[in-house]
Amino acid sequence: MESGALPGTERKSVRLAIVDDHELARDSLRDMLVDQPDFEVVGEAASGQEALSLCSRLHPDIVLMDVRMPDMDGIRTTEQIKRRHPKICVLMVTMHDNPDYLLEALNAGAAGYVLKDASQDQVVAALRRVSEGESPLDPALAARLVKRMDTKAGGRSDPAGRRDPLVQPLTSRELEVLRLMTLGHSNPEIAEELVISIGTVKNHVEHIIAKLGVSDYTQAVVRALELGLLDLSDG
Repeated sequence: MESGALPGTERKSVRLAIVDDHELARDSLRDMLVDQPDFEVVGEAASGQEALSLCSRLHPDIVLMDVRMPDMDGIRTTEQIKRRHPKICVLMVTMHDNPDYLLEALNAGAAGYVLKDASQDQVVAALRRVSEGESPLDPALAARLVKRMDTKAGGRSDPAGRRDPLVQPLTSRELEVLRLMTLGHSNPEIAEELVISIGTVKNHVEHIIAKLGVSDYTQAVVRALELGLLDLSDG
């Protein structure tokens, strides 16, 4: 099911992989996405080990990752994917939105999550937010999780194994944008708050992600907390 798309095409679709040990679950997710022109399912896996092999061969942009798997659970698999392929985004697929579990998933390198009983519109919206450089998490939940991460930042291990100082430090404006990102603000909300265009916000977010060496909006916040770049005490 490998993609036949060539680099340099005018409109490049977002390449997806589905990881779930139940064939019916994979079929359901694939059916939700088959008519979406901006997404392409390029591979599927039924276990954690298969997922690692798939990512090494196909390098998808986003992986939809089941939690329960026979040989390696979704969180451990996510840790391995992010260690080997830091630029691949992972969305966890879960039955529950328990904050403790979601915090563990974010620490493992996940960009966020979708619920197993989510509608097609909800799944597509989450994927689109990630592909467009935003967090798929509900803003209120995102803010709560970030506050909890901030209290635990000193004792958490970095799943990608990178704790080196930034080669390119963030500018003062990028730090302003990053701080609003931690509060769960969307790009339009950041633009309104800072009185700049949405396009400028997107450029800042892209630069932040690149400088922090991560794959997505959510992990930029996690990485910034690990490096002590954010002070949320006055937020």
